[in-house]
Amino acid sequence: MTTIERPTAAGSGSAATANFAGERFTADTTPERLSAIATDVFAGFSALIDKHEITYDEYRVLKQWLIEVGEGGEWPLLLDVFVEHDIEEVNSRKYKGSKGSIEGPYYLADAPLLPAKATLPMRPQDARETPFVLHGQVRDLAGAPLAGATVEIWHADAEGFYSGFAPHIPDWNLRGTVVADGEGRYEITTIRPAPYQIPTDGPTGTFIEAAGWHPWRPAHLHLRVSGKGQHPIITQLYFTGDRWLDSDVASATKPELLLDPKPDEQGRNSVRYDFVLDPE
Repeated sequence: MTTIERPTAAGSGSAATANFAGERFTADTTPERLSAIATDVFAGFSALIDKHEITYDEYRVLKQWLIEVGEGGEWPLLLDVFVEHDIEEVNSRKYKGSKGSIEGPYYLADAPLLPAKATLPMRPQDARETPFVLHGQVRDLAGAPLAGATVEIWHADAEGFYSGFAPHIPDWNLRGTVVADGEGRYEITTIRPAPYQIPTDGPTGTFIEAAGWHPWRPAHLHLRVSGKGQHPIITQLYFTGDRWLDSDVASATKPELLLDPKPDEQGRNSVRYDFVLDPE
């Protein structure tokens, strides 16, 4: 019997932190804007402390917990679960195309290039699952197909684990960058992912348990869709009927992002989803 080495919060957190820290980001934030944001942040903390009459013991526990989050490499996990959905919502207001969602901490750049009709890399045990086919077309706002658009896709396996973040899964498993054909069409054969708990054996999990919340995310596909001259979108697609849709710990679900696959003539579960991109 094979023993699976389960991913830990520390391992996943370290991988996510290393992946994020490998890039350096800048923003054109002026000193005046930074001052205004920081002032409101600390004013918000002051109001919260006053409203709930935070004790010194609670303050010291908070300080201790924040240190543990950093030591465990869990800042990408914590921020992507509890903050990113608000950032995404605010930044998507100016776009008219397909709905976006959070990227989350499990993205890896440079996934293998695949043709317009492709099967994602997968292990023999993954291939034993019922095939799931996502197909559709990438278009601009005027309805014109975007030839050569790229559809990056990554998702968990049937047990809820991601390659790159689980020791027992090979690199690039269930990940790929699909290049659409001349009509912007794509067809991706993969498997249906499972719902999963975010890692709970570290400080983020301790916080969730202490608050009496649950750590579950509904099953979903991650996608980054790009086309020449178009604004790329980052999104997630979910499945109707998932028990965690209405209580996603990351608050990232939207009605426009639901899939309802049906069996096709080849015994696969299949569904169409088109993407519409805004101009840059």
